Amino acid sequence: MSKRGTRVPAQDLPDSKKSKMTSSSDAANGAGPASPTMEIDEDLHSRQLAVYGKESMRRMATCNVLICGLGGLGVEVAKNVVLAGVKSITLHDRADTQLRDLGSQFYLTPADVGRNRAEACRDAIQELNPAVPVAASSAALEPSLLAQFQVVVATELPLAESIRVDEWCHSHGVAFIKADVRGVFAQVFCDFGPAFQVLDVDGEEPHAGIVAGITPGNPTLVTAVEDERLEFQDGEEVTFVEVAGMTELNNRAPIRVKNCKAHSFELDIDSTGFSPYQSGGIVTQHKSGKVLAFKTLAQALADPGEFLLTDFAKLDRSALLHVGFQALHAFQAEHGRFPEPGSQADADQLVAKAAAINEAAAEKAELDEGVLRKLAGTARATLNPMAAMFGGVVGQEVVKAASAKFHPLHQWLYFDSIESLPDAPLSAEEVAPQGTRYDDSIAVFGRSLQDKMAGLKMFLVGAGALGCEFLKNFALMGVACGEGGLLTVTDDDTIEKSNLSRQFLFRDWNIGAPKSTCASEAAARINPDLKLRALQNRVSPETEDVFDDAFWGGLDVVVNALDNVNARLYVDSRCVYFCRPLLESGTLGTKCNTQMVVPRLTENYGASRDPPEKQAPMCTLHSFPHNIHHCLTYARSEFEGLLEKTPAEANAFLADPEKYISSAKSSSDAAAREQLQRVVEVLVAERCTSFEECITWARTKFQQQFYDRIAQLVFTFPEDAKTSTGALFWSPPKRFPTPVAFSPDDASHAAFLQAAAILKAQVYNLTLPDWAADAAKVAAAAAAVEVPPFVPRENMKIETDPKAQAPVSDSYAHEDQIIDDLISQLREALTGLPPGAQLNPIPFEKDDDTNYHMQFIAGCANMRARNYAIPEVDKLQAKLIAGRIIPAIATTTAMATGLVCLELYKVIQDKPVEAYRNTFANLALPLFAMAEPIPPKAFEFNDLRWSLWDRWVLQGDLTVQQVLDWFKQRSLEAYSISCGQALIYNNIFPKHKERLGKRMSELVQTVAKMEIPASRSHFDVVVACEDEEGEDLDVPLVSIQFR
Repeated sequence: MSKRGTRVPAQDLPDSKKSKMTSSSDAANGAGPASPTMEIDEDLHSRQLAVYGKESMRRMATCNVLICGLGGLGVEVAKNVVLAGVKSITLHDRADTQLRDLGSQFYLTPADVGRNRAEACRDAIQELNPAVPVAASSAALEPSLLAQFQVVVATELPLAESIRVDEWCHSHGVAFIKADVRGVFAQVFCDFGPAFQVLDVDGEEPHAGIVAGITPGNPTLVTAVEDERLEFQDGEEVTFVEVAGMTELNNRAPIRVKNCKAHSFELDIDSTGFSPYQSGGIVTQHKSGKVLAFKTLAQALADPGEFLLTDFAKLDRSALLHVGFQALHAFQAEHGRFPEPGSQADADQLVAKAAAINEAAAEKAELDEGVLRKLAGTARATLNPMAAMFGGVVGQEVVKAASAKFHPLHQWLYFDSIESLPDAPLSAEEVAPQGTRYDDSIAVFGRSLQDKMAGLKMFLVGAGALGCEFLKNFALMGVACGEGGLLTVTDDDTIEKSNLSRQFLFRDWNIGAPKSTCASEAAARINPDLKLRALQNRVSPETEDVFDDAFWGGLDVVVNALDNVNARLYVDSRCVYFCRPLLESGTLGTKCNTQMVVPRLTENYGASRDPPEKQAPMCTLHSFPHNIHHCLTYARSEFEGLLEKTPAEANAFLADPEKYISSAKSSSDAAAREQLQRVVEVLVAERCTSFEECITWARTKFQQQFYDRIAQLVFTFPEDAKTSTGALFWSPPKRFPTPVAFSPDDASHAAFLQAAAILKAQVYNLTLPDWAADAAKVAAAAAAVEVPPFVPRENMKIETDPKAQAPVSDSYAHEDQIIDDLISQLREALTGLPPGAQLNPIPFEKDDDTNYHMQFIAGCANMRARNYAIPEVDKLQAKLIAGRIIPAIATTTAMATGLVCLELYKVIQDKPVEAYRNTFANLALPLFAMAEPIPPKAFEFNDLRWSLWDRWVLQGDLTVQQVLDWFKQRSLEAYSISCGQALIYNNIFPKHKERLGKRMSELVQTVAKMEIPASRSHFDVVVACEDEEGEDLDVPLVSIQFR
């Protein structure tokens, strides 16, 4: 074990450190030039690549990072940075492990007490990413050590030493970040040098539009097609390509725009002398970089400039905390410690120091003694939620320094969550240390609240990226770690390689195992006292026998860690029904949102919905694509139709031919005919019995898709074709296509043919020859295939209506005869098939680059893009779009879960609504927007009050009349009762009067066909009623407690 102040042996340091940052902007502010030959494991980093891109990740991989202080915050930063994929990390610490560190440092164990923290956790951090060397050091922070790094992160470092280190870093081109979490307070400072170049400020894709018209003048008016809304802002710059006529705009230097509207804008340019505009054109937002000048820490302490705000309800808080943290550092420098929890004398000293510092400042802050005393009372503690949140924030700032991607924090961020603290002052006995891993938490919240935390019954839905972070947080916080506590976690998914870049509880040897089981085992290693139950059930209506009334009724809190809206809505509905708090969060790249759903205090998750994603019209996908997204959507549809759905349909026929044929005959419509045609296609017309025949099929498909189909389209609609109104048919956004002739020498053609032939062979369970792995040999074989010459069809109908929901289908006068002919072909095909024959449908799997799925889709999309002169994409970009991959990074996930866990403290204290915060954050900008949750909509009638959180529970095995009477007694006229889709009673139907004397429990089973489990003692009905004036009134769901 290294002694304080001594150097570690040379072999403990990562290999090949750069001496210092260079000043060249090409070297990304010193992280070193991105190596164009560096291989990135796309299977592992696909979600991260969707956020950063290849160039930024390559720049990151040249950066050596020093992280000082391996407490709760330091280990969170290290975890996030090593997962991001920098060149190397050195963990620096001069402190030895104490038992209280285990409340926030997840890679320390009781056996590490007394051991250097950096050395104790190095191996575990190294295990997260074997490609990033991790070293430990306790050497003095002198230039000889600092010169080996491009980024230095200082946590738990005294202010005087931080100033000294920052001065050296600032003058030597090394990015410096100082960060501390003290109780429910936090401070972050960034100094990236006197001239730091940001290459991409926000990471968003440039906005673009399709030009519909240009009116020359000064300024120049540009109108765009109305398919999509323009997103340009006044003052931005744009560039043009593909403008016909007014070619002076093409590839011109960026032009400033103004008067931006939904479908038009003006160019700040005089175009009166330009050539007349004819048609077309694509306009794209020009994104420029930015150079930032940073002050040193010493300068910024005296002249902080603007603070980054997180909560607009606390406009003056940052200035106050700027003084408060300086007072805290002064206290530490004088006493060698932080103020003791519950010590009035220490708090008095901190307040006095803050007043003196504020008095000497050029700009005075408005001091709030109550906030300063809370800072003093909690400063000794490191809380896991704060460490998790700011581990994400600081980790992202490291990535910015290493990659020049996104806008750095410039320069101060202060944060507090004093709303999480107990309302009443805690006694010295309540906050006294107990000699346990929870002492820091006890110092802030008291022993009673910690005991309450230990007894919680919680339900965590999802064990992916968010779920892993939550499990780690709960283990450190002591959730469900005591008598009566239980944390149930469920996830029906298994671990994939792509999960490992952010779902940090998993390792490569866990691939294929259930997420919930592996994550729970890893969380139990962090805290063996954690009481866990791991399940592999999806939470849905189909599993209400598992997650039954008793289960939901026995919960204290539900936490969502899901990645799809429908699942969130279902869990939300259950929490509303059983009146249980739901802590909701989600991430998208660098963005995250958190929402607190608290019974009777807030609206629920489902109260507001995002608008549905806009879908491209069918005719656009099939005949008139104008961007690569259209091409990829079409390619995936072709994959699923040819290789999954059609073989699956054939299997349905093969499993029971007579039943299938009978069903087709009974329908005898165009849909049945098309279905049969597909089955005949795969079992008769296009059946392959050898790999060579699969190549013939692939070559024929290439000809049909990329030559014949396009040639027919051009024949039907020539370039000079006009619409019924006299306008050019091929007007924007339509792009005039060109057929693509097959060439075996074209690598893209060869790759598509290879993928198509191999996948077709897999459908028929054929053995592949060794040479199938050679795309050139497959292409050469394809070149020998004779394909029939294209012959255009007269009067062929091609769908051009953007409102059409399906492609044009040929209609026939004698569908029955055609269906009979198809059935005859299938019966004949059966005679040549062995008994029990089945095809092998291929479901799309995006995350296996060896399965040829993405090679097929990328190849198909790029050939189609080539038809329409649309820029092509590589396989990774194709995977991100066609695979609908959600961008995800570890930093955002950590921040989101930290924010949620701060709200958990409020839930278990039954805080009022004004104490809670919903948050939207974007680490790329960076931006934080915190707001009080919206209360639920309240209803009232006479003495009755209710909201979405209420159910009216009626006791007894009641008749319909008794239910009507219950409402009558409350001056409400109930005229209709329904259960599910069934109408139990309505007063407009005379026969329903016969039901008045019948029991509701009988009617819901006989009329509504409801099966009531023996474990359930109630059922629910919806009652429609009117008030005394005949006005309809929305009343709560009614539960009849009949057992």
